[in-house]
Amino acid sequence: MLETYVKKILCSRVYDVAVETPIHPAPFLSERLGNTVLLKREDLQPVFSFKIRGAYNKLAQLTDEQRAKGVVAASAGNHAQGLAYAARHMGVKATIVMPRTTPEIKVKAVRARGARVVLHGDAFDEALAYSQKLVKEKGFTYIHPYDDPDTIAGQGTVAMEILRQHQGHIDAIFVPVGGGGLAAGIAAYVKYLRPQIKVIGVEPTEAACLKAAMDAGERVVLSQVGLFADGVAVAQIGEHTFEVCRHYVDEVITVSTDEMCAAIKDIYDDTRSICEPAGCLGVAGIKKYVEREGCQGQVLIAIDSGANINFDRLRHVAERAELGEQREALLAVTIPERPGSFKAFCQAIGKRAITEFNYRYHDSGEAHIFVGVQTHPELDPRGALVQQLCDQGFPVLDLTDNELAKLHIRHMVGGHAAQVTDEVVLRFEFPERPGALFNFLNKLGGRWNISMFHYRNHGAAWGRVVAGLQVPEDERSQVPEALASIGYPYWDESDNPAYRLFLG
Repeated sequence: MLETYVKKILCSRVYDVAVETPIHPAPFLSERLGNTVLLKREDLQPVFSFKIRGAYNKLAQLTDEQRAKGVVAASAGNHAQGLAYAARHMGVKATIVMPRTTPEIKVKAVRARGARVVLHGDAFDEALAYSQKLVKEKGFTYIHPYDDPDTIAGQGTVAMEILRQHQGHIDAIFVPVGGGGLAAGIAAYVKYLRPQIKVIGVEPTEAACLKAAMDAGERVVLSQVGLFADGVAVAQIGEHTFEVCRHYVDEVITVSTDEMCAAIKDIYDDTRSICEPAGCLGVAGIKKYVEREGCQGQVLIAIDSGANINFDRLRHVAERAELGEQREALLAVTIPERPGSFKAFCQAIGKRAITEFNYRYHDSGEAHIFVGVQTHPELDPRGALVQQLCDQGFPVLDLTDNELAKLHIRHMVGGHAAQVTDEVVLRFEFPERPGALFNFLNKLGGRWNISMFHYRNHGAAWGRVVAGLQVPEDERSQVPEALASIGYPYWDESDNPAYRLFLG
C-alpha cells in the first residue's frame, strides 16, 4: 500500500498551481519548550491552505470527457476554494454546493476564483446530498475533499517537501486531522522513506473522529461535532484515509478550544501571521506532547495547514488564548457583603493583574464575584492562586474549564432573579446567518416562558445561545422531545455551578 501511494505522490501534478512552501523556525516557542519547533507554512499557498494540492491532483487524473462535463463538490471551506482555483486554471467548470450557513467571505472567495456557487441546506449533509444529485442529473464528477487516493497523494506532496527541505534529524511531524487526507498522505510518504519519524495526528477534542476510530478499531460516526475548528469538523474519518492512518499514524493527540487559541497566538508571536483554528492544531499538539513526554532537544515539525479565518473571530481567539496558555484563571469567589471586603480580596490577590471583575449585589450576607486573574503555568500556577485564596478564608470555585462560564456567564453577571421558579437552563448552537436568531426563537416557540437569554456572535458559522425556560415540574419530561423537534445541538446546564452561583 505504501509503495503505491509513494509512487502516486512522486507523480502528483500539483506544482502547476501549488507552491513549495517554506519551513520556518519558531524561535520563541522553541526556546520556551526546549525543543526545535519548525512550521511547514501551508498557509502561504495561493488559496491560503494545503487543499489546493489534492484538488488539483485529482482534476489532473480525470479523463478529457470527465473534465468537459465539469466537476462538483460540497464544501464550506478550504476544499471549495482549492477546487475552484484548480478548476479555473485547468479550464474546467466547477460547481460548489455550500450550506446556506456558510459565511459570506467564503462564498465570495469561491466565486472570485471562478466557480459557480449553489447555496443549499443548513448543514453540510444537505449540501452533500444535493451535490450527489447534481452528479446524477448533470454527469458531473464529484471531487471528494479527502477520501480519494489521488487527493491523498496530492496532500502527500507536503511530506515530500519536508524530507527534501529538512534532511537532518526529525523526531516527529504533527498533522491536523479532519477527514484524514493530509495525515494519510504524510504518513504514507514518511513511513515508507523514514519510518523512524513519528507521524502524530492532532484533532480538536470535540471533533476527534480519527481517535475514536483508532480506539474502536473501525470507522465510527461521532454523535456531535464541535465547530470551532470548522476546517476539521468531520463526523467520520474517510475510508481510504483510515486504511492508511490506522497502520501508519503513531498516535492521535486531542486539544481543547482554549489550547487552539493559545497555539494561534504562539504562531502569531513567531511569524506575525494568523492561522485558522484547524491550521494551529499541529502547534497545539506539539505543546501537549512536550508537556506529556517531558522531552528536550527534539526536532518537531507542525503543519500550519491554513489561514482562512474570518476577521471577526479573532476577538474570540484573543479572549481564550490566555486561558489556553494557562496564563489566566477564571474564578468564582465568595466574599462577605460588608465594607472592606473588596479591599481584603485584592490584597489576597497580591501583585497579580486582575483581567476581569464582575459583581452585583445579591443579599446582605455574602457576595459572589466573577474574577479573571493573570497567572503563569510555571512561575505562578492557577492551583497556587486558588490555594492561597482558600487559605485566606475566601471560598473559591475554579471556572477556568467551565464552558458555560467562558461563553456566557462572564458576560451576564447581574444578579439572581428570586421570583423565577422552575427554570431549566439550556445551551444551544444554531446555524448563523441573517435572521438566524429570530428563526431560533421562532423554533423555540411560546410553549414555555423564556426567563433568561444570552446570545453572542463569535464570527463563526454557528451562533451560541444560553436560555432559561420556566418549565413546571410535571412538564419536565416533555422537554427532550420538544428540543429534539428544534433540531439544534444542546446541553442542559441547569446544574452548572457557574449558573447556580451568579444567575440561578
